[in-house]
Amino acid sequence: MTQLLTPRLHLVPFQDDHLHGLNAMNSDLEVMRYLGGEAESLANTQAAIDRVKLRWQQWGYSWWSFFERSTGELVGAGCIQRLNPEQTEPLEIGWRLRRDRWGQGLASEAARRMARFAFDQLMTPALVAVCAKDNLDSAQVMQRLGMRYRGIEPWHGEDAVYYDLSAEDWARSPARAKAMDEVVPEEIA
Repeated sequence: MTQLLTPRLHLVPFQDDHLHGLNAMNSDLEVMRYLGGEAESLANTQAAIDRVKLRWQQWGYSWWSFFERSTGELVGAGCIQRLNPEQTEPLEIGWRLRRDRWGQGLASEAARRMARFAFDQLMTPALVAVCAKDNLDSAQVMQRLGMRYRGIEPWHGEDAVYYDLSAEDWARSPARAKAMDEVVPEEIA
């Protein structure tokens, strides 16, 4: 299972010992505001970890926990996953952060690294991202990544904003250049 590094984050595939950190984040109603709007139970967080571990085994990608390198704290989570589990494409990129880490650029930093993984290692032809229509902060991360607005489409029974990014657009993107500048020496070793 692939671990990734950024200047400030260590992305680690979901593991059982992430349970309490993930649950603390996913039980914050402000964090979950655009993700179903309900606090996640400890049992539901464990079920998600179990699903994700299986997806890593089956597909070689899924959800990472974001650990802040300076503190070792779990501060977020993000994914490269199948938008539809029955289809190999398109791949979806997504993220969430603990509320006390909002507004620090961590979501953009993690998104650039996950996109680099998806395009360079998985060789995906495109990524999509989805957010609630009112989730302007997440849409801004998508735009900073170089994604283009695709429109409003249904997502889990709700209308949602869709963005996409082709491999060709990623190759020319300032976000890709920044991701390459953020290569961490420990990751190369």
